[in-house]
Amino acid sequence: MDILTVQGLLAMLQIIVIDILLAGDNAIVIGMAARNLPAHLQKKAIFWGTAGAIILRLVMAFLFVEALNNIPALRLVGGILLLWIGYKLVADDESEHNIEAKDNLRAAITTIVIADGIMGIDNVIGVVGAAGGDMTLVAIGMLITVPIIIYGSTLFVKVIERFPIILYVGGGILAWVGAAMSVEDKLISHTVEPYALLIKIAAVILVVGASLLANKLKK
Repeated sequence: MDILTVQGLLAMLQIIVIDILLAGDNAIVIGMAARNLPAHLQKKAIFWGTAGAIILRLVMAFLFVEALNNIPALRLVGGILLLWIGYKLVADDESEHNIEAKDNLRAAITTIVIADGIMGIDNVIGVVGAAGGDMTLVAIGMLITVPIIIYGSTLFVKVIERFPIILYVGGGILAWVGAAMSVEDKLISHTVEPYALLIKIAAVILVVGASLLANKLKK
């Protein structure tokens, strides 16, 4: 598809809109993962974490979209992993602040890439569909939205510092997304479909409740 045609421009616009609409939860994850780093490392973590996540999304778009939709238990495992990441990001051990900054930076980048990659599955599917399978359009569209995601993540770090309770909201969002991904897995979807809403609510309560308890015990 030629990007300079009306059809190509419309497809590009669709890709950018999809990326922006679905970037909110990804910006939250990135901001949560970077919040405990010193100020001079936060931007590095956000930049490299976002870059890694975009690369992972492109790899998924090129190679794994079909597999992610058809391999049993892959979405289930990814969803459960998101629950754990949500808990760890909220119930963050304060002792980790004493770890060498380099290790903290690496851990933050790794968390961003893994969480964003898992949460970006539906994003990738939507973008590939909007592009009609044209991977050039997919790549250009993702690159255009990178600055938007980075800015949103930086802003979220500042909001967390002012309103720490938002961390629990972020943890709840991760729990909801993880549960939603798990119940959509073909291995169990036919069995749990009637209880999907209850499972999502229970996941949010579990992650937020466990985080509250862990932080209370630390104090």
